[in-house]
This record gives sequence, structure tokens and C-alpha cells, in this order.
Amino acid sequence: MASIKPSVPKGTRDFSPAEMAKRNYIFDTIKSVFRKYGYQQIETPAMENLSTLTGKYGEEGDKLIFKILNSGDYLLKVDQQLLLSLNVQRVTAGISEKALRYDLTVPFARYVVMHQNEIAFPFKRFQVQPVWRADRPQKGRYREFYQCDADVVGSESLLNEAEFVMIYDEALGKMGLKDFTIKINNRKILSGIAELIDKSDNITDLTVAIDKIDKIGLDGVSKELLERGFSEDDIEKIKPVILLQGTNEAKLASLRATLAGSVIGIKGCDEIETVLNYIAGNPLRTAKLELDITLARGLNYYTGAIFEVKTNEVQMGSIGGGGRYDDLTGMFGLKGLTGVGISFGADRIYDVLEELDLFPQTASQGTKVLICCFDADGEKFALPLLKQLRDSDIPSELYPAGAKIKKQLDYANARQVPFTIMIGSDEMQSGLLTLKDMVSGGQEKLPADEIVKKLKA
Repeated sequence: MASIKPSVPKGTRDFSPAEMAKRNYIFDTIKSVFRKYGYQQIETPAMENLSTLTGKYGEEGDKLIFKILNSGDYLLKVDQQLLLSLNVQRVTAGISEKALRYDLTVPFARYVVMHQNEIAFPFKRFQVQPVWRADRPQKGRYREFYQCDADVVGSESLLNEAEFVMIYDEALGKMGLKDFTIKINNRKILSGIAELIDKSDNITDLTVAIDKIDKIGLDGVSKELLERGFSEDDIEKIKPVILLQGTNEAKLASLRATLAGSVIGIKGCDEIETVLNYIAGNPLRTAKLELDITLARGLNYYTGAIFEVKTNEVQMGSIGGGGRYDDLTGMFGLKGLTGVGISFGADRIYDVLEELDLFPQTASQGTKVLICCFDADGEKFALPLLKQLRDSDIPSELYPAGAKIKKQLDYANARQVPFTIMIGSDEMQSGLLTLKDMVSGGQEKLPADEIVKKLKA
């Protein structure tokens, strides 16, 4: 039998040690900022009940949920006439009761409902775990990818929205990004626009279409709106709104005038203004904050502020996003608990940092020093030194005795280990060990204590 060439599913990847070091740099940076703002870490299972996930992401999102087949002879439990009908949705319901999580927000809402008697509100949590989407793989878009989420539930204060803007600004700035934009909008404003053209019942169709303006342009949005039942007159009325230009303050003033007859639209303007005022009192270090009326984020559970983050230094989709969801936990039986959250797209951030060469050298550094011995006696001599180095928090390895020194040095070079310690008979007799800088090629003889101090420094 011919051997099968190993592969991974499209849209998934292996990660090498060097890549993992860089990924952990991203995760650690984001986690440190989350903790700084008072967020606590939790984890939820990779799989959820399918009923937990469906109906939370809109029609398009539901199509991208990875379903998990029931165990055992699942087909025997399905009505044969149903199988022959080829009705995919009904058949799926009979053979799949679980699914891989699509995001971290809905599982978090489920967690809050299940653990509501154990947690103190407002509850601020962060989560760094993989999610799965049955999307078409392309640059910056994977079927398995990590999200770094932070959410707070049980607080209506718009200070939370402002702090999320600050978190994006601080975390991405710490990673070296210098030109990125945090876009903000409010679903209430979008509802006001729908009222303006008497299409409140078609708010989802409206938001799904205008959210694509960056990809398909105004003509594409107009065509999609026509296909979704909007009239030419409707489109002409909303064009000036979705094409607003100027400062955030100028856009708000124009929106207030346009939406004067919409209570919900004006409330959305008030909320945006409150967030902008918070930010004005705590100026951002790096990011640009932009009110973007076309930002809709096609997830149905958003009810207030919505965010999206894009870098202007690399051609890449959004590297973060989120928003407020006043009724998400209500879907699981816990009414009246408002929440707001954001997510960092760690995989896209990785690609951006890689392209811009922004990873610090320390991010990919593993072992700092390799001890090379000529024989078994040298190996025995090296063991106390190895312990001393590790006790001093210096990542260290001892190459097993028996290999030629050239092979040991080749190993150090392949692993990009910056220093080696050579131990032969001369070193054991004198107590002066040879420390070699593998980058410059320079070397010096030092006692063990001095080597430890030098490497630690």
C-alpha cells in the first residue's frame, strides 16, 4: 500500500518553536494589558452544544459554524425519509448536537448564566483560546485561529467602551504598531438610519450590506441593497449619511441633524459623544479614533457601540473588533444583563508584526547558553553548573557527552543559541571555563560564578 503524504486541513497550521515564541509574545503582551485594566482569565470548552451557538451570529455566521457529528451509528437514529429529502439543515440537526465554538463571546455569555451565583458583577474576564470558522482560507483568514477577548457584563457605563479603546491603543502600541485606526460606530445610529427610510424591519439587511463598503464599494453596496428590497429612493437618502466626511465632531453634528426625528438614532449619537469625551480626557498614545458610519459588524447580538481596528501599515483585514450586546445573556435565560467586549485577532497581528519586522529579538530567544563537553567526565563536571545557571533563571542546556564538539556547535547555531560553554580537561583542572559568543565568535575564560553573572546581565 502506498504511503499517505501527511498534511493538515486547509486553513490550519503547525507552529514551530520559533513561531510559538513570537505568538506567546503577542499573547503575553495582550494579557498583561488586560490584567492591568482589572480583567480575570477564564477558559471554556472547545466544543459547545450546537443550540448554544446557532442563531447568535446571523444567517451568514451560522453557515460558518463547524458541526461535530454525533458519536456511534448516528445515521441509524435519523429518519430515512429525512435523509432522502436531502434537507441539509434538518439532517444536520439529527446527526450533530455539538459544534466547535465560532467565537469566545457567546460561550462567555453561556458561562455567565451558568455561573451567575459564583461571580461578582460587574464581571470582567479575558479569554485567549482558539476558535473555528468554516470560511474560505485566504491571507490573514484561517479556519482555526486564536482570539484574545475581554468582556465586562453587568455594567451600563460607557466608561467600559472608552477603556476598550485605551486597551487597543496600549496593547498594539506596546507591540510596535505606529499607524492604526480604531473605528467606532453605534448600532442605534444604524437603527436610526433604517428609521429614516422606514425600513426598521430590514435593519439586518441594511447593516450586512453597508458593512461591505470597504470591500465592494458604494456601487456594490447599492446593488446589494436593491437585491435585498431597498428602493433607489432609499439608497439616495442614506448615501449622504454613509459617506460622511470630516472630524468625529463634525460627523456627529451632521448625524444629529439628519436623525433628529429618531429617538434611538439620537441616543446612539449621545453614546458615541460620551465615549469620545472620555477619550478626550485620556488622550490616546498612538491610535487614531474614527467615527465610521459604515461600520456595522454583521453580528446580530450587538446593540450599542461597535469597534473595529485596522492597521494602516500593511494590507490586512481587521485585527480587532467588538461591541456592546445588551441582550446576549437573555438568550440563555438571564435577562437585563448588559455587556460589552472586544477581541484581538492574534493570527492577523502575528502576520502584521512579521511583515513589519516588529518582533523583538528576545521574543524568539529560547536557550541562552549551551554547555558543550568533550567527554563523560566533562558532563559530570557540568551538572552543578547547569543547575546554577537554571537556578539563576538562565535558559540552559547540556549537550549529552559523546558527540564531537563540531556537532555540538552546529546544534547551537541551528538553535540560534547565543552562547556556549566549553568544558574539557583544561577547564576542569583550572576552573576557568571557556565562554564563547556564538554571534561574534569571541571567547574568554572565566570562573563559573563570573559566567553566571555575565549571562544574567
